[in-house]
Amino acid sequence: MATTVLVLGDGPRPYHEHLLQQIASAHPVVLAGGEPRSWGNAYARHHLDVDLADRERAAAAVRRFAATTRLGGICTYLEHHIELAARLAAMLGLPHSSQASMAACRDKADARQLFDLYDVPSARSRLVADAEDAVDFARLLRYPVVIKPRGLAGSTAVVRADSDDQVRTAFQHARRDTFLDLDASAVPGVLVEEYLTGPEISAETVVLGTGEVRVVAITRKQLGPEPRFQETGHSVDALDPLLHDQGITRTVAAAVTALGVTRGVLHVDLRLTKRGPVLIEVNGRPGGDLITLLVTLATGIDLARATAALATGTTPDLTPTRQRAAAIQFLYPALGGEVTGLEADEALRSERWLERLVWTRETGAEVAAFPAAGIDDRLGHWVVTGRDAATCRARLAAVPDRILAHQRTRAQDQLHPLTPPSTATGHWSPHR
Repeated sequence: MATTVLVLGDGPRPYHEHLLQQIASAHPVVLAGGEPRSWGNAYARHHLDVDLADRERAAAAVRRFAATTRLGGICTYLEHHIELAARLAAMLGLPHSSQASMAACRDKADARQLFDLYDVPSARSRLVADAEDAVDFARLLRYPVVIKPRGLAGSTAVVRADSDDQVRTAFQHARRDTFLDLDASAVPGVLVEEYLTGPEISAETVVLGTGEVRVVAITRKQLGPEPRFQETGHSVDALDPLLHDQGITRTVAAAVTALGVTRGVLHVDLRLTKRGPVLIEVNGRPGGDLITLLVTLATGIDLARATAALATGTTPDLTPTRQRAAAIQFLYPALGGEVTGLEADEALRSERWLERLVWTRETGAEVAAFPAAGIDDRLGHWVVTGRDAATCRARLAAVPDRILAHQRTRAQDQLHPLTPPSTATGHWSPHR
């Protein structure tokens, strides 16, 4: 009989439904947090109405619930709750990584210190006290530098700065900006970091136990124009040669050891620089942006089920069953203004290689274009599959000609194709 799993939070449906759906296909789910009428309750046997931001009350509520209902594991796929999940699992004597290791994943300043201590290749970084302290360290590093919040995600307020004035402005944004209310569960602070060059990847990683680290997939990332570093797309190829790169494997394993993670599915961001793979950060949860879906479509490995299996003390099946590729493109507006309509060629939706085409903004929404655009400005996304990465790239590129957006700008109403921005910026940022 399958063990019941407590899942903390459901998150935005377009990005997370596949995760909860897969967990629920293997385990009875108790969903904690969210609204009583939230979409996630369709996959849950029971909804635990509790404010997960109030960790003391959440712990008390889970303890009361566990006194009458046997729980086999606790997990989350949301950045907000990875520390709480570890704390609750420890409280109930369930399998878990330590709360300290999850806290280190959330705290980019502490993570950098641990990487230094364990000689993990990582960007030079400093937690700065104020804007002038930020300027002093930026001058020491030499421009350009990267300014980033200490505890956010999704590239929120991560900016390249090329001058003292840009550092000061970026510092103020990094100190006050937020994303999906992550600041409520984050350690406040701002980092100034070394600017690295080279392609960005992520290693989708499963930690089966102490010293048992498996990189099961490599995600190639596509970024929008600087000075912002918004991700515009991802691709996964089951036969990616980087899966056999010993430098990547060693760096990921060293980072896991440094942070003290002993169990779980991780999303590990790296830069492939001239000096080798350099650690950006370790996220103590599966990758966002539908990366877990890409991994399943390309390899057959289900990281959502692996997350739940590890939470219940069982070993997940990480055997690849496919040798395919999958990719996603995010749709950012070509112009800022009000969205007055979104259209797609109906024949496009019947293409066998199109796994999904989803609009994530509605008519009437106000959106910004690059360079001001953030994740909330994405109009939609599409996922394609193919025999290899090159096939996926061609299929991704074929979609924009078959979709249109109506927007009202300050000047006039316009109808235009939604062509994803060029990512050929000539430089790369090392940070999320």
